[in-house]
Amino acid sequence: MFKFLQYRAKAAAYGELARNSPGKADTRKFEQLQDSHTSRADNEQMLADQYVDAVNAGGTERLRGAALAAEEERVLRCLGAAVIMQWNSLPTTLQREIFDTAGSVGTLLDTAALRGQIARFLHKHRHDADPAKI
Repeated sequence: MFKFLQYRAKAAAYGELARNSPGKADTRKFEQLQDSHTSRADNEQMLADQYVDAVNAGGTERLRGAALAAEEERVLRCLGAAVIMQWNSLPTTLQREIFDTAGSVGTLLDTAALRGQIARFLHKHRHDADPAKI
């Protein structure tokens, strides 16, 4: 629970060793260990603070979070639709890059299925937004 305090204590101990070490190599090694433990302490403390904030989030904050999530989902849908509408005019390398990125957005186990769904969708709608028809 208070792991960040343990990391901070270790960092302080390594800092003291660095100040009292006779050689530059030892000093640098202890300073690196001090920096590493300080970074871990900061990360652990941030995670602990976020956990407390999430657990203690009030109803208003949850509703605001849901509204933001809905807004972000709408923005992503609009961006996705815009990309699909311009798909045929995009360079092939960019199409492949977008396909690869979109195919890896899901969980690792769903990646193959998601890539298949995306490929079928693009194949089915490949002529829908043909710039020559516009």
